[in-house]
Amino acid sequence: LEARKKKPFGPTLHFSAEEAVSQQLDALKYNDQPRQDYGIEVMYRFAGFDPFERSTYFGPHFDLGQFERFRRIFHHSSYRVLLGHKERKILSSLLVKELINFIGFIVAQNRFKQRVWVQGARPAEEEIFEFTMVQRLGGSWDGYWLTESLHHDGDSFSGGMAY
Repeated sequence: LEARKKKPFGPTLHFSAEEAVSQQLDALKYNDQPRQDYGIEVMYRFAGFDPFERSTYFGPHFDLGQFERFRRIFHHSSYRVLLGHKERKILSSLLVKELINFIGFIVAQNRFKQRVWVQGARPAEEEIFEFTMVQRLGGSWDGYWLTESLHHDGDSFSGGMAY
């Protein structure tokens, strides 16, 4: 808790993909420590989308450039189960190394998927989520694992949502 008060927490170069997912889940478990929605702020820092373009981070195309829109999805959809959850269990993990042609150079890109079962704080509340992490190549995020998407296993937006 003391470390969380000192500086903003987010991706670091020494995190593996598994550690990056675990850190994000821990942040959501203790979402309101040291301040309200701090865990969601951590998720936003790990998010690997362009804030100036519509994103498929949660599945459908959304404009997530403003933190408030990102935050609202966690509070007003199936993603709410992640906030203050009691328990979680990793169901499966997959690391995929892709070779891509980047301006005439063959470059390896790492992608990691992890499915996680989460038991929420409310009775009979449980859901399954899939994190897709991508290790960035080049630029200021070179080597960092960032979250490309966080998808709910069910149809999380069928009933609409406060966006």
